[in-house]
Amino acid sequence: MVFVQIREAKEGDCGHILRLIRELAEFEKLSDQVKIREEDLRADGFGENPFYHCLVAESLPGPGESQGPCVVGYGLYYFIYSTWKGRTVYLEDIYVKPEYQGQGIGSKIIKKVAEVALDKGCSQFRLSVLDWNKRAMDLYKALGAQDLTEAEGWHSFRFEGEVMRKLAGK
Repeated sequence: MVFVQIREAKEGDCGHILRLIRELAEFEKLSDQVKIREEDLRADGFGENPFYHCLVAESLPGPGESQGPCVVGYGLYYFIYSTWKGRTVYLEDIYVKPEYQGQGIGSKIIKKVAEVALDKGCSQFRLSVLDWNKRAMDLYKALGAQDLTEAEGWHSFRFEGEVMRKLAGK
C-alpha cells in the first residue's frame, strides 16, 4: 500500500488538478463538457477571494523509491448558504485515479472536507453523484451521508449558457 497525504492544493497543482478533472469527466462520460483551463483554475482558486478550495491526495515515495510525490486525487469544494441551516460546504468533485481507488483515499478526502466544514462553522456538507455511480453512493452512505433524493425527493436543476443570458435579458 502506498502512503498518501491529503493537503490543501497549491497554485502549482493546477495542472495536475485539471488532468484529474478531465479524467473524472471521461469516467462520467461527460468529457465534452470540460471547458475550464489551467489559467481559470489559478485565477479562481488562488486569488484574494477564491471561488473554490481544493484538497489534493498526494502519494509519497517509499524508502528507496526514486519517483517523487504524485497527485493521485482531489476534492474541490466551496462554501454555500442554506436558508434553513446556514453555512454549508459543497463538494463539487471528488476523484481518485483508478489505480489508487480502494485504499481509503476518497474517504480521507471526505473526512478532511468535513473537518474544514466544522472548522468554518458549517452545519452541513453536501455533494451530488450521478445515479449510475453505485460505488460512490455506497461509499457516501457508508460514511453516513443521507441520500436526499430517496429521503426528501429533491432534484437538482441548473441554468447555463443561452438560457442564463435569456433570463438575464442579455
